[in-house]
Amino acid sequence: MPFPSPTLAARGLLLSLMLMLTACQPAPTQLRIQGKTMGTFYVVTVNDAFPGGEAALQREVDALLVRMNQEISTYDPGSIISRFNQGPAGEPMVIPAGMAKIVQQGIDAGQLTGGKLDVTVGPLVNLWGFGPDKRPVKRPTAEQIAKARDRVGIDKLSLTTQDGKFLLGKAIPDLYLDLSTLGEGAAADELAALLEGKGVSNYLIEVAGAVRSEGHNAKGNPWRVAIVEPSDRPGAIEDVVIPNGMALSTAGSYRNYYELDGQRYSHIIDPASGAPVTHRLVSASVITPTALEADALDTALMVMGPEPALAFAREHKLAVYLIVKTEQGFEARFSPQFAPYLQQQQP
Repeated sequence: MPFPSPTLAARGLLLSLMLMLTACQPAPTQLRIQGKTMGTFYVVTVNDAFPGGEAALQREVDALLVRMNQEISTYDPGSIISRFNQGPAGEPMVIPAGMAKIVQQGIDAGQLTGGKLDVTVGPLVNLWGFGPDKRPVKRPTAEQIAKARDRVGIDKLSLTTQDGKFLLGKAIPDLYLDLSTLGEGAAADELAALLEGKGVSNYLIEVAGAVRSEGHNAKGNPWRVAIVEPSDRPGAIEDVVIPNGMALSTAGSYRNYYELDGQRYSHIIDPASGAPVTHRLVSASVITPTALEADALDTALMVMGPEPALAFAREHKLAVYLIVKTEQGFEARFSPQFAPYLQQQQP
């Protein structure tokens, strides 16, 4: 069974693809397939011939995504990650190379961001009702939060190699690893590798808010993506981004929330406090060479909040675009490195 990612509802609305297709019929070689995976959607558009045509493309894409779910779906009790979570401490498990790459990215991003991204934060996510567990009927107590936090920390997770094999271990038996916040980016990258391995050099891939593109669309123009604010009002922010072969990932917070006793609780959990964030950052988009890296960083930025996120982007020279809710409405802020990817608005 596919697993829903905590940021997907927001991502699907914050990131809409603007496919620059011909007004009438698409080019003969253009293929477009879509489906569901990881609790969300995917769309793959190919502007080249694919061996075997559309049926083969659909079949190979779905097979790849099924394989990934069998590795990292926490909603599948038989998946590799579920067996790891249910297993004992002190006995490392051999995991596939693809899964190891995702885990390593989670560890690296967690260290880079000072723990703002934590792939072991699941107990806190579940405690606040944003995981498989039901939403609480009342706010978790300080004692409950502290108990859940004792099970959280990437320092309790280890990834080593031995004889060419990847070994995943944990220091405590009830550590809960959840890679859903990285799954969409990882899937976008693997789909890109699949297409390129088949000789495809013009494509656009979207797995929820994670996007990979290369080459040109059917009109011979670079692929374009629109980032829109969570508003239906006239004049809302809608900046067009041209990734130019880079990966783009967007995380958001404004859709996935609930209200309890008059208080609004976001699904974005700060591992440090053990509670949902309360700042006004509603969306974070990141451009990096791989969707996996971008997918890791956008979540961390959402935990940081607007000012720390922009400062972090500038310090590390990251291409970052933020949407912040202010008293006057939504406001877009971006780092200098993001500016070159924004399409100049026509007068």
